[in-house]
Amino acid sequence: MEVILLERISRLGQMGETVKVRDGFARNYLLPLGKALRANEANKKRFESERSTLEARNLERKSEAQKVADALDGKSFIVVRSAGETGQMYGSVAARDVVEILAAEGFNIGRNQVHLNTPIKSIGLHKVELQLHAEVEIHVELNVARSAEEASRQSKGETLTSVDAIYGVDEDALRPEDFFDPEADLEGDEA
Repeated sequence: MEVILLERISRLGQMGETVKVRDGFARNYLLPLGKALRANEANKKRFESERSTLEARNLERKSEAQKVADALDGKSFIVVRSAGETGQMYGSVAARDVVEILAAEGFNIGRNQVHLNTPIKSIGLHKVELQLHAEVEIHVELNVARSAEEASRQSKGETLTSVDAIYGVDEDALRPEDFFDPEADLEGDEA
């Protein structure tokens, strides 16, 4: 099916272009959301008459998205989650969680604007892409840690996936004598 795009759509085309797309994509996504019109003479004339209005609306949306992007630029957000000693989380951080974290900081972002291919399942510093508009995309950093103290250590560049890093204990230097006193058992048997 051929459609006329009413806004820029990444990997498809610019506003006003006539592109050929699969029927299902057009019927289920582009047409119902008002992102495109069927390509016929009546719709081409309608698009040309409304072009200046559509371009003005697109420019307004882009400037609003750019303001949000400027406010978010270079920000890092701390996410506290339960995780094992190896850094593997018991749960995960998904797009829904990213939206909630940003909303708590006062940023209104939609879940479809968060581009996270797979959920975050380990502690550490993670870059998350936000596409606020077809022409405005930024990256924010999520500092996923077990506690706020660990998050501050992680932000300084420390890796917290070993016992030494977490508890300040050198695993290799541990000896059995450090955990129990062999003399204590002998004295207890004599009594």
